[in-house]
Amino acid sequence: MRNIIQFVVTKEQGAYTADGVNVPVVTEGATFEELQANIREAVALYFEDENAASLGFSTSPAILTNFELSPVLYEGRA
Repeated sequence: MRNIIQFVVTKEQGAYTADGVNVPVVTEGATFEELQANIREAVALYFEDENAASLGFSTSPAILTNFELSPVLYEGRA
């Protein structure tokens, strides 16, 4: 059983996008706080009317987000 639902978060053109790594879920938000709420809602909808075990998850998986930095933000720094 998997205990973590993982998302990669990117920011492009002023919007944050979360793309599920191990779940077929994608959501977005204008702010990072809005994105967090949207991730929780999207995960709840994904599990709605489903048995978590049938999807390969424990009954209470954690949500992990990785934020991807664009090269422009750190390029040239030592």
